[in-house]
Amino acid sequence: MLFLGFSAGLPFLLVFSTLNARLADIGVETATIGFFSWLGITYSIKVFWAPIVDRLKIPVLDRLFGKRRSWILLAQAGIATGLYLMAQVDAISAPEMMAYCGLLVAFSSATQDVAIDAYRIEIAEERLQAALAATYIFGYRLALLVAGAGALYLAEFWSWQVSYEVMALLVGVGMITVLVVREPAVNHFAAAQDIADRIEQEAGKRTHLNPRLARFIGWFYAAVAGPFLDFFRRYQELAILILITVAVYRVSDIAMGVMANPFYLDFMGFSKTEVADVTKVFGFFMTIAGSLLGGVLVMRYGVRRMLLVGAAMTAATNLLFVLLAQYPPDLGLLALVVSADNLSGGIANVALIAWLSSMTSASFTATQYALFSSLMTLPGKFLGGFSGIVVADFGYAEFFLIAGLMGVPAILLAWYMIRKGERLDALAPRASEAEA
Repeated sequence: MLFLGFSAGLPFLLVFSTLNARLADIGVETATIGFFSWLGITYSIKVFWAPIVDRLKIPVLDRLFGKRRSWILLAQAGIATGLYLMAQVDAISAPEMMAYCGLLVAFSSATQDVAIDAYRIEIAEERLQAALAATYIFGYRLALLVAGAGALYLAEFWSWQVSYEVMALLVGVGMITVLVVREPAVNHFAAAQDIADRIEQEAGKRTHLNPRLARFIGWFYAAVAGPFLDFFRRYQELAILILITVAVYRVSDIAMGVMANPFYLDFMGFSKTEVADVTKVFGFFMTIAGSLLGGVLVMRYGVRRMLLVGAAMTAATNLLFVLLAQYPPDLGLLALVVSADNLSGGIANVALIAWLSSMTSASFTATQYALFSSLMTLPGKFLGGFSGIVVADFGYAEFFLIAGLMGVPAILLAWYMIRKGERLDALAPRASEAEA
């Protein structure tokens, strides 16, 4: 999971901030650079093609590597190809070609995320998910350093072409990992195939369709509707509340993060170097520490308790930024607040990932987790778009106070999930699959 996490994190910045830095460095117009941010939409809508990753067997590759590994390998091939092509393209003379190559990287990366998430959930039992999530996050964060600072250093001392060629070569880390690890030994098709067979029979009887067309309708219905029907039937009256909890859990954290750098640079007056040293380098290690600590605490005290602790800590650390805004620039105080923020963020993320992993059915792992992961970022990103208006109208201290209060619903819902613990355990996929 360390190396797969690295493989997942590597392409992310190469189609976002690192790409923006490259475009700005070579003189691409600001308006054009803004359009490239649309590449990020692929990560938020991956739930739409996750059913294909869940249900479709890739010819030849599936027989050689199995379903999960074959999809990861195919996605990695797309990432490496896209990055190599980005290295060769002149963005000034051919911005459209650069956008197409970036889209190939982003789409392949989002597909890889779907397959790796499914692999992680299926490879080990629920009690190990927090540890796997912590290790995955460590690899992911390490890749962000390589694709961020590392790519910039390479571009500074050599060229952007060399930088992106090296990044394409580093995709090999994930590809070698896929070739070495084993395929999860779970039955992916049990419930999904039952749904497909039933729909195929009904379609054939009622409409007298061609058998091949009836089979396709059954497959499509199971792939698209099956994961959602399975989730709502399984969790019954708690299903909507679970989805609301997923949607609001990271709203406070994501909304606050949008205005973090402007706050450090414009309002507090820290230099770019100081912000990089404290928030990127030092903050990286604090996030890793939080992730590792979160993995241990989840295994020791249970995922739902740590879900509550993570929600409370995230809201509380936002309030520390209110305190930071009251004082003149102080690197020591900044380091203290960033440490608390990244530590709590690491714990909360591990708890959330472990909880979401425990609620996915083995028959629809990729699609159900893609639904959760898309849902847990979209509301925060949407509300974060209004953060600049709040800061302009009220100020940074007031904004951070509002961001902290936005974490209250997550705290209440996490507490409610603890109270419904026995019911959730009885409805959990692993419990019903064990009984079967």
